[in-house]
Amino acid sequence: MSEQNKAIVGRWFTEFWGNPWNPGVIDDLAAPDIRFEYSMHAPCRGRDQVREFATKFRSAFPDLNFWGTAELIAEGDYVVGQWEGGGTQTGEAFDDIPVGALPASTGKTMRFSGISVLKVENGLITEEIGLDDGLSALRQLGLITAA
Repeated sequence: MSEQNKAIVGRWFTEFWGNPWNPGVIDDLAAPDIRFEYSMHAPCRGRDQVREFATKFRSAFPDLNFWGTAELIAEGDYVVGQWEGGGTQTGEAFDDIPVGALPASTGKTMRFSGISVLKVENGLITEEIGLDDGLSALRQLGLITAA
């Protein structure tokens, strides 16, 4: 089961977080009531909220891309992935950030890393919880400054 779950998460990372992204992967691999949480964004619940988040994020950062930096680790229903990535905000305004918003086309680039824990049940991702280096991204985007 662990190898099957790793394959599901591997596809998710490639098609959801990679570039180009495949919006159809949400219906293929996410559970209808998926729990999706990252520290830099409002929590999402369900496929529609995840799709809306991804569409807005990618509309603001058209070159957004994340990739794995280590082998996936799986135990039971859980798969853990280590990653890095980012993008340049050349698109639409973006306001799904806890400390501010970006107007359209700032040209600011962010690059950061993190770890995601995904739960896979009956072939679908029911949870994706991520811990990322949001502090670095927020500094790079000019939304916070050093004290």
